[in-house]
Amino acid sequence: MVPFPYADEYPINRALPEEGALRSDVLAELEDLARREDRTWETGQCSGTMYCGDHDHYDFLNQAFSYFSHVNTLQRDMCPSATKFEAEIIAMTLDLLGADSRSATPAGLVTSGGSASIAHAVLAYREAAAGSVGRANMIKPETAHPAFDKAGHLFGVEMRVAPVDPATAQVDLDWVRDHVDANTVALVGSACNYGYGTIDPITELGEIALDRGVGLHVDGCLGGFILPFGRELGYVDAPFDLSVPGVTSMSADTHKYGYALKGTSVLCFADRALRNSQYFYQPDWSGGKYCSPGMDGSRSGGLLAATWAAMVHLGRSGYRDYARHIFETAAAMQRAVLEHDQLRIIGSPSFLFSFTSDDFDIYHVNDFLRTRGWRLNGQQYPNALHMAVTRPQTQPGVLERWRADLADAVDYAVAHADDPAQSGAIYGGVAGGPTSESDDIIRFFMADMMDQQQSIPD
Repeated sequence: MVPFPYADEYPINRALPEEGALRSDVLAELEDLARREDRTWETGQCSGTMYCGDHDHYDFLNQAFSYFSHVNTLQRDMCPSATKFEAEIIAMTLDLLGADSRSATPAGLVTSGGSASIAHAVLAYREAAAGSVGRANMIKPETAHPAFDKAGHLFGVEMRVAPVDPATAQVDLDWVRDHVDANTVALVGSACNYGYGTIDPITELGEIALDRGVGLHVDGCLGGFILPFGRELGYVDAPFDLSVPGVTSMSADTHKYGYALKGTSVLCFADRALRNSQYFYQPDWSGGKYCSPGMDGSRSGGLLAATWAAMVHLGRSGYRDYARHIFETAAAMQRAVLEHDQLRIIGSPSFLFSFTSDDFDIYHVNDFLRTRGWRLNGQQYPNALHMAVTRPQTQPGVLERWRADLADAVDYAVAHADDPAQSGAIYGGVAGGPTSESDDIIRFFMADMMDQQQSIPD
């Protein structure tokens, strides 16, 4: 069993203490834990996760948060600033993502994260089509985020999964076209997808959506706040946003490359009628008239204030400057991968890239890189590793360490090609493909892992 965190250093609270601890003691413990855990990403050797990595910026956001941390955004009569913050966050995001108000009224919703934005989009499409279809379905590439499948599970929307080309990671457009039917309410594309950092053919998906009279949601949760600046800088050519004909909604996470605090994302709609379809109303409740623009009820005004503060502080020039360094670093890290004949990059990635090997199990590379302090994300079918380049990777010296450590990792992988990779047992795909038996075993261990995370040892 995984040991309970810090059990040998700090008391375990199995119940509320009879007497509360001193504030100074509580804060000292929190500071100790935070400083230790920050070291895991401050080196710049952690893929994704920490998108800004600037403690001065975090201090600024924490101060902005503190002014409104105690505020409930439901009470707009008491905190009209929440309306200002939320409206301006949405307006700035709509502008960044190419919303056009000439033919419709674009609108948006601030949610608690990427999965929530995706869930609200799925709900909106289902509700907008209610009464005109049977069981609604959506068509997504296999590379699209599992949050779509989770939302489909929650809302009873069938998710039809389109295959992708294994070399390019691009969705099979003919398959998509052939599987649209009378119950299809929307298509899905990613800009970019989490696994490979590739942008789906949004223009072509938009053409299919227009031809078949269905919606098209672009999942820009990962790329929404960096791809527009990559386009300005000449790193991105593919169209991907609300300016593409046929795109009816797009999600973009402010808490990723928007450099806000965790817990915010923006869901944009080309037309507010689609957004309004997922509103919830209950005017006859005994407790009073109730309505909600989204699934969340109470929210801290601090998150809105901090997100607004990040956006207006950085401005276009700040985001553009960060994007330049990230794209330059990502390109250099990819060149380092391609220096090795045994490695290949999957598809045509952007600031995030994935690589694999046809000569050995790529998890040997992962095993070695972990000994040097690198934390990459593992993938399966095929086994691969990906690096989401963020600001910590742009620090001096990180690129040089990446090139040197990767070279040593490839040498290690070649020498151990006939041995099983240690991390492959955790992250890699089941040899020969998944079976019902392997699925049951994997589910068991995943459930056990979550149980351990939520239990306190005796």
